[in-house]
Amino acid sequence: ITTVSPSYANEIQSPTFGERLDGLLRCRSKDLTGILNGIDNTLYDPETDLALSLRYSYRELSGKQVCKQDLQKYLGLEQSENAPLIGMVTRLAHQKGLDLLEGAADELMRTGVQLAVLGSGEPHYEEALRRLAWRYEGRFACYLGYDEPLSRRIYAGADIFLMPSRFEPCGLSQLIAMRYGAIPLVHETGGLRDTVRPYNQFTDEGNGFSFSNYSAHGMLYVLNFALQCFSDKPLWER
Repeated sequence: ITTVSPSYANEIQSPTFGERLDGLLRCRSKDLTGILNGIDNTLYDPETDLALSLRYSYRELSGKQVCKQDLQKYLGLEQSENAPLIGMVTRLAHQKGLDLLEGAADELMRTGVQLAVLGSGEPHYEEALRRLAWRYEGRFACYLGYDEPLSRRIYAGADIFLMPSRFEPCGLSQLIAMRYGAIPLVHETGGLRDTVRPYNQFTDEGNGFSFSNYSAHGMLYVLNFALQCFSDKPLWER
């Protein structure tokens, strides 16, 4: 019996995530395994992606800054190299942690970040994003719908990729974001826990940021740490 990440294989053996199959899955736990999802590194490649205004690689990241400026211009965000740009490409659904974004939006914007959101889904969240884009014009942009080239431009232009999912069997967006050099900030659940290793400033190890307590406070606390790291350019590039 397989599922799409090791952590999710454990989670579905609990009543919270088991959808009333948790008892059966516990009985069959010796046969249950999680095989982590992956992405096509040829399809998602900032060195060859024609959707980008300038292609780049991890060896030469100057093109990513050009992609950030291009995204800011396209979405009507203020042109700023130093403003941290947070990207989200997501379904607008309760599962995806949009309630955290909605509840923390005002405090989040007080940190000086810019936010670019692409997605569609539940009318409540679509309307909330419209209001935020109106209130924070020039710093908060949303595109309601799906646009594959734009999603790649967000991955390429974002400094931080926010994925605060309530639960996530595996998740692909955080993997694509890392491929494009957008550092993920995620809730520690399912495959997000398995793919994003939180940065440890004492050992200088990790590939992203994560929070364990599903709350707006927990998310903002880790975001503030991420912004401290962002201000150290050599660290951020590393």
